[in-house]
Order: sequence, then structure tokens, then C-alpha cells
Amino acid sequence: MEEARITSYRDGPLLVRGPFRLEDQNGNAIETDRATIALCRCGKSRQRPFCDGSHKGSGLVPMKYTAEKAGDYWLCACKHSAKKPLCDGTHKTLA
Repeated sequence: MEEARITSYRDGPLLVRGPFRLEDQNGNAIETDRATIALCRCGKSRQRPFCDGSHKGSGLVPMKYTAEKAGDYWLCACKHSAKKPLCDGTHKTLA
């Protein structure tokens, strides 16, 4: 079986190619009929989790993260975490 491939574009979205399952925070499937999708990283998209191009001019820059051990990690998507690139739950307090 082919692997999913995720490409991070400088100042842009994450492109996901290949077989994948996209889920919300509750584990529910987010349906898409595409083999390649662009996921928003700037938090400005009106079609989240998908990119709509709103990142242009946002100054978003890529950040490298290497996990110290195997496990589940939650990456920040709201851009307000004090523990970037990991989520610290700050998004729950945003209006």
C-alpha cells in the first residue's frame, strides 16, 4: 500500500498526498473526495481544516519539530500556544 506523504510549504499549507484518513478532535471522519488536500496552518482559513489561501502575507514560517519518543502529539493550529509547536490548550480561551 502506498504511504501518505505530507509536504510543508514555506509560508503555506501542509499538502497531504496519498491514502489518508482525516479526523476531527473526536475521531469522526472528515470526508473529502480528493487524493491530495491542503491543510491550513495559519488559522485564518474560513474552510478549516482546509487551506483557502488566507495565509498569504501572514508571515507564517515553518517550524521543525522532532518528537523525543513515539506517541501521540497535538500540534498547535491556533498559533497562540506558549509551547509551540505543541498545543497547550490556549485555543479554548480564544474568542
